[in-house]
Amino acid sequence: MISPLAYIHPEAIIGNNVEIGPFVYIDKNVIIGDNNKIMPNANILYGSRIGNNNTIFPGAVIGGIPQDLKFRGEETTAEIGDNNTIRENVTINRGTAAKERTVVGNNNLLMEGVHVAHDALIGNGCIVGNSTKMAGEIIIDDNAIVSANVLMHQFCHVGSHVMIQGGSRFSKDIPPFIIAGREPISFAGVNTIGLRRRGFSSEVIETIQNTYRIIYQSGLNNSEALLKIQEEITQIPEVEYIVNFIRNSERGIIK
Repeated sequence: MISPLAYIHPEAIIGNNVEIGPFVYIDKNVIIGDNNKIMPNANILYGSRIGNNNTIFPGAVIGGIPQDLKFRGEETTAEIGDNNTIRENVTINRGTAAKERTVVGNNNLLMEGVHVAHDALIGNGCIVGNSTKMAGEIIIDDNAIVSANVLMHQFCHVGSHVMIQGGSRFSKDIPPFIIAGREPISFAGVNTIGLRRRGFSSEVIETIQNTYRIIYQSGLNNSEALLKIQEEITQIPEVEYIVNFIRNSERGIIK
């Protein structure tokens, strides 16, 4: 299961039933769990932590040092969960002193050429399209779909169950359950089809739609809109998530 043409540092920890192809490089201070497949020419560098049942395609580089001039060689990690597919030439940098780790959760698909910068936090069940680039300290919540060639500014937050149009670029937060598209990027409606596929009821979807009508169509500023939502909309968990997301947004949300 391990090619004799691979290099594995003697201090690296490798789990059971791991397939490692030729010309793979695995550095010291690396921990790899069980049932992983690491294809030829992948690089698993210092500080990488990889869970179970992941497939890592050729040319991927996990654990590269941050592209941040403030980085001074501090002990940080790049952490990958379970059941992820990491396609060709994906780069996942490790953290800096800011958060000390970059995290990709479980059951994600990172397509060819995706870049995950230092201290990024990607949740579970996300799909990130070809050549999308994420700057430092971004957050993507669970079950988000980010299409190809998207550019994310540092510190941005993307909510759960969103769909982001390919080729978009943004420097503000994208609240949950919506479609974000057009040029410049803006609110393009609730991600109704995606929510139905995920098992959201018609009643919950309608409540989410009514919430976003107040946010985007009432003419109120965000503070006024949030107050109106709390007064007029049934406070189901999805609405509470939307309200807290917007209230805690440091960069503001897209319009």
